Amino acid sequence: MIEQNLVVTINSDDPAYFGGYIADNYLAVQQALGLSAAEIVAIARASIEHSFLERNDKKRLAAALAAYVAAARPNF
Repeated sequence: MIEQNLVVTINSDDPAYFGGYIADNYLAVQQALGLSAAEIVAIARASIEHSFLERNDKKRLAAALAAYVAAARPNF
């Protein structure tokens, strides 16, 4: 899906009942598919951009993600 330039997001549904909290899901997908840090960041960015959040909330979260990535260099 990523190679076809489709929008990809990783989600968590009822984690208290089924396990699979969002961080666990990101890690499992990254390991299973061998995704790079940049691909994981792109997926996280897409989840923000394509969410039902208000524009200001999207901007705030996108800025927080960008700051996290900037602080984590050179790993990304």
